Amino acid sequence: MSIRIPHILILLAAAWLAAPATAQESESAQPEAEPESPPVAAQTPSLEQAYQREFAFLQGQKRDLERRLAEFEETSQADRQQLESDIRSLERRVVDRTSRGDRLDEQVFESERSVESARDNVNLLANTFLQAEATLEGWEAPALEGDEVPQAGDVTAMFETVREELDRRGEVRRDSGEFFLANGTRVDGEIIHVGRIASFGISERGAGALAPAGEGELKLWNEESAEAARALVAGTMVSPLPIFIYETLSSEVEERGAKGVFETISSGGVIGWIIFFLGLLAATLVALRAMFLWRAGTSTGRILDDVSAPVRRGDRDAALSMLKKRQGATARVVASAIRNLDRDREHLEDIVSESILHESGHLNRFGAFIMVIAAVSPLLGLLGTVTGMISTFDVITEFGTGDPKLLSGGISIALVTTELGLIVAIPTLLFGNLLSSWAERIKDDMEKATLRVTNQYLEARGETEQVGG
Repeated sequence: MSIRIPHILILLAAAWLAAPATAQESESAQPEAEPESPPVAAQTPSLEQAYQREFAFLQGQKRDLERRLAEFEETSQADRQQLESDIRSLERRVVDRTSRGDRLDEQVFESERSVESARDNVNLLANTFLQAEATLEGWEAPALEGDEVPQAGDVTAMFETVREELDRRGEVRRDSGEFFLANGTRVDGEIIHVGRIASFGISERGAGALAPAGEGELKLWNEESAEAARALVAGTMVSPLPIFIYETLSSEVEERGAKGVFETISSGGVIGWIIFFLGLLAATLVALRAMFLWRAGTSTGRILDDVSAPVRRGDRDAALSMLKKRQGATARVVASAIRNLDRDREHLEDIVSESILHESGHLNRFGAFIMVIAAVSPLLGLLGTVTGMISTFDVITEFGTGDPKLLSGGISIALVTTELGLIVAIPTLLFGNLLSSWAERIKDDMEKATLRVTNQYLEARGETEQVGG
């Protein structure tokens, strides 16, 4: 019972709320009064009018679209021109910035070069200071720390000191002293010093220009300068003045004659001697091969003269007995042809070719070895060049380039081996080719000799058959 009461209340509330809506729906549900419809002919347009209206509407749409299209094209053209103008402006800016960048790169490069040049100059000045300090007595080089640049006053002081030292060393002075004559006798006399580069000695037993004898001693250079030395002592200038200019008195001066062959080869090192012995071997082989070919070539004519008469008579035994007295390749080839004269022509040519091939080994003796020496010699010279340059660069790495005498050893090996290789290769190649041509010519002579013997035999046999027939 208690449950039903709320349900009833809810139903009543819903009915009260739904009452106005039901009344409104009933009002709206009443049919409206229908308007008075016009006549059918006045309400429905004709098909042509409908088309005209539709055409007019489409014309309006077209004009509107054309107008909008023209506005769009105009706007696009303006935008494109503006974009092109912006692009050209940007391109000009890029070109300008690129040019500025290139100029800045060049300025940086020039600056780096200037800095490097300045650093080299500073190092050169520092080395000059050190060299001057080692050469000039009593002068000390300025101490430079890091990249410190020498001052102009330091350079000026160095040159002033050098000038004073040159003036002092360039003086011509006369002192009493001793020197050695040409026969090694020590004598007392008067010595005229021309600075520290030349000296003249005068004594009762001899006079003339002096040369270093080692350990600070002087010796007479030659006696032809005696008159000049006495004239200098008397205060008279001689022109031309015979003088011996030296660098230092600590080492003895030795007159060096022209280099001999073996001394030149020794300066090329081990490779130089290898090339030298290869050259001797090539010369020996060329001489031996020339002697072989001379013997083989000179006997060809004599052999033909000896065997022609017996072959024409058909007396092959006599011809073979004459050939036995001869030695050499040509005699053996011709003998082989005479022993087989009765065979057919083709078979006989094969026998002759086989004999010539057999003799080719003797004719080509030493030829290949000679050509190998001609080819290997310049390669050995090139090897010596490379070895010498490597030695030179090793010396440069260890001692620098200050002393040319240290570099001369490697350079001498490089140049002498190249020279020796070419000296051996050029004549060896020339004589090797000449001897090969000579050998080929001898082979041709052999073939001609056998052909001549064969023809003489066939001609003699043909004449005999004609007489007998």
